[in-house]
Amino acid sequence: MICFPSLPGLLYYSFLTATKPSAEMGASFLSLSLAQAQIPSSPPASAFRRVRSSVEDLKGQRVAVVGLGASGRAAARLALARGACVLAIDKNEELVPLENDPLFAEYADLQTNLGYCNDMLLESADRIVVSPGVPLEEYGLSNLLHSGWQVMSELDFAAEVLPQNIKVLAVTGTNGKSTVTSFAGQMLHHLGIETFVGGNLGRPLSDAAIQCLQSSSGRDICQVAVVEVSSYQMEIPIKYFSPAVAVVLNLTPDHLERHKTMQNYAAMKCRLFSHMKHSKLAVLPVVFMDAHGVTWVDDSKATNVESTYTGLMGLKDHKAVILLGGLAKVLSSEGSNGFEQLVELLNHHRGVITFGSSGAMIQKTLGDGGLSIPCVRAVNLEEAVNCARSMARHGDTILLSPGCASFDEFRNFEHRGKVFQELALSL
Repeated sequence: MICFPSLPGLLYYSFLTATKPSAEMGASFLSLSLAQAQIPSSPPASAFRRVRSSVEDLKGQRVAVVGLGASGRAAARLALARGACVLAIDKNEELVPLENDPLFAEYADLQTNLGYCNDMLLESADRIVVSPGVPLEEYGLSNLLHSGWQVMSELDFAAEVLPQNIKVLAVTGTNGKSTVTSFAGQMLHHLGIETFVGGNLGRPLSDAAIQCLQSSSGRDICQVAVVEVSSYQMEIPIKYFSPAVAVVLNLTPDHLERHKTMQNYAAMKCRLFSHMKHSKLAVLPVVFMDAHGVTWVDDSKATNVESTYTGLMGLKDHKAVILLGGLAKVLSSEGSNGFEQLVELLNHHRGVITFGSSGAMIQKTLGDGGLSIPCVRAVNLEEAVNCARSMARHGDTILLSPGCASFDEFRNFEHRGKVFQELALSL
């Protein structure tokens, strides 16, 4: 679970190192001072090779851009800057054709098609770039995608020509992504780091790509791109968009008229991680609200009591059912497991479910320490989830913050978290 006061340190540390933290790094990783590291101010010339080689890399090709909102218009400009012949398509007949727009005055290889669009037009294109506002059911896009046509999102089209020296922070989630994106951009700007902020928020990523192509020396482009990403932008599988850091803030029912199910919606969000390399950092504090108004929070990475304590501090104003268990760590020569430290915080909540090989010991420790709320012991995580679902009320939170290692039942804490997410979604 992300604690927002620690988020700046997490993001800044990740930009600089692009190193995946181990589970044991814990609080020291999150609390790293912003002043402890520096982004290189003068990248080597080889870092810009990708940008320079991409100028007019689409010369002789025909690119169809579908949807002429802000993202589509930016994608059309980018395609033209890359040397392509562009067919701009939108079903709104009242739009001004791009040929009559001053922003496109310098380009000749441009044709706008408004209103009805014959499928043959798209089939004649070498590439089809789709704006996020256009569902794949329209224009036969889904069929073209599955038939092997090169169909891509505006986000991925832009990412193809971003220079490798630009580190990308991608932020998604149902709520709060614009706030976090703006905050991260402001923080980096305050630290003197040249930053592009955009994506689903404000300027499309294609604007940053155009800026890169138009930079004569490659030295004036940004060092970091903070990109807000919507589920619509992830609907088409990505190929080039590979963030250095990616964050899913939360997940609650939304846009189901387009994605149909929560499973589909969650899958779109998680595509954010599909092309991240092992040296990059993915933060997935899955937060999901079910149909009964219960919020599920996956903090499986809390593998010790101190991490669980921090998570509980962030829930002081919310009633919660807390899941504790796994393989506890002995903290002293007297055999203490440390869970007595949680009693005061736990007493403000709805109840506790203990589970796993240390479940009985944790239950006894809490009882001996003065726990005054219901505490139920479950055999395993699946049973614990079922107990928590029965105990929780509308508006409550079910928090998996085990305070234990996961090896009694799972391969690692990531595996434990994935199983918890699947159980939460299987309503």
